[in-house]
Amino acid sequence: MPERNACLVVNAGSSSLKFTVFQGRGRADLEAAVTGQVSGIGTEPRFEAKDAAGRPLAGIDLAHTGHGERTAMLAFLLNWIASQLGGATLAAAGHRVVHGGTRFAAPVRLTPEVTAELEALVPLAPLHQPHNLAAIRALAGLYPELPQVACFDTAFHQTQPWQAQTFALPRALTAEGVRRYGFHGLSYEYIAQRLPQVAPELADARVVVCHLGNGSSLCAMRGGRSMDTSMGFTTLDGVPMGTRPSSIDPGVLIYLIRAKGMGADELETLLYKRSGLLGVSGLSNDMRDLLASDAPAAAEAVELFCHGVAKQAVALAASMGGLDALVFTAGIGEHSAPVRARVAEKLGWLGVTLDAAANRAKAVRISAADSRVPVFVIPTDEERMIASHTLDMLATAAAPGL
Repeated sequence: MPERNACLVVNAGSSSLKFTVFQGRGRADLEAAVTGQVSGIGTEPRFEAKDAAGRPLAGIDLAHTGHGERTAMLAFLLNWIASQLGGATLAAAGHRVVHGGTRFAAPVRLTPEVTAELEALVPLAPLHQPHNLAAIRALAGLYPELPQVACFDTAFHQTQPWQAQTFALPRALTAEGVRRYGFHGLSYEYIAQRLPQVAPELADARVVVCHLGNGSSLCAMRGGRSMDTSMGFTTLDGVPMGTRPSSIDPGVLIYLIRAKGMGADELETLLYKRSGLLGVSGLSNDMRDLLASDAPAAAEAVELFCHGVAKQAVALAASMGGLDALVFTAGIGEHSAPVRARVAEKLGWLGVTLDAAANRAKAVRISAADSRVPVFVIPTDEERMIASHTLDMLATAAAPGL
């Protein structure tokens, strides 16, 4: 085995395929050597990549090179990565897979049998799971000997108590899998490992983590384990997002079906692509655009978002019986001081007070000295989490006696 291995991390979506190549001997010394994506899949696919310092390495229109089809894109990508490894060997590929159902509570080595089980979960995540599986199958066809590992967005939440996972529906539906799964688990798992390094005194604390981005959710963690979360059966629930509406009275959907004549496809488009910040503002799904706008509807969209985040934070604190710390992460959580300030202001009665200067500077700890609840900004790294799991699984498989 070479001294340093490379691990490819793949996050495949409907119109893009994002990737990161990590190099290292194991979890402790992983370095992100190359990052990039193929965007515009299905229209005008373009390949772009950067090195660890953010310097551009490539920018290629794949449709003009005969690599417009998904398998051909992966073949091109792998050949290009091989040229960048500098003597290291591509040891494995780790995939972000949105849904693991109730069966998969931890990363798993992919086999044809496991892939078939994940295929059966497509109805639970129809907008994500098929694209995750397409990349897995394409890669297996190109390099059948390359170990592949699936890491699940749902797995981290399987530690939740039954009442946090169960809808008040007939038990027969619950038994069929209609329950709360939760998502963004790889992000929360990373924060659960990182927070004790930042604040060792909080290792066993009751913490609410706010993963705020184009897709947003919150998680209640106690002792680094998920106790409750804002997303449920799908990625629609919880707080307003870029184009998703958050929690909504199910009666609204019945109304839209009966009074507006909407079918399942129309509802799906409305809820996943036309609602949220975009729907309320009528301008953009990007928080940066809304904060920069003078339009009253933009301000209302921002207020609705912050209101939803604070409301969910309180609910999750209640599910744990208290709040010992608050963490902001992901795109908006890490980079938007105004959003953090507004959410904290709404939680002031819980003892949350920010240090305005630290918040503007995006310090790791942004709470004021007299804040009863410490508040942190911790960048997440789902890709590193996937690479760590993938290399750990390889090491376990290679151990003597296995």
